Amino acid sequence: MTALLAVALTVLLSVTALLALARIYRGPSLLDRVVAADLLLATMLGAVGAEAGVNRHATTLPVLVVLSLLGFVGSVSLVRFAVREEA
Repeated sequence: MTALLAVALTVLLSVTALLALARIYRGPSLLDRVVAADLLLATMLGAVGAEAGVNRHATTLPVLVVLSLLGFVGSVSLVRFAVREEA
């Protein structure tokens, strides 16, 4: 059962990451690319969290915290940059 769950999670997270990469590549505007990069980071967070859940350990918690803070700070700074460019 655990192997089936791991395979299903891997497939779903891989498809999500590929779609996010396609949007980063094709995105017509900067904000589309920023949203896709946030989605890619959220997918990475989900993958690390799923790995911790499947293997039943909490040693990756600092990695999750650092990645989530990186995503938040990056999103806020890019949105502030985009707002200044429009004005």
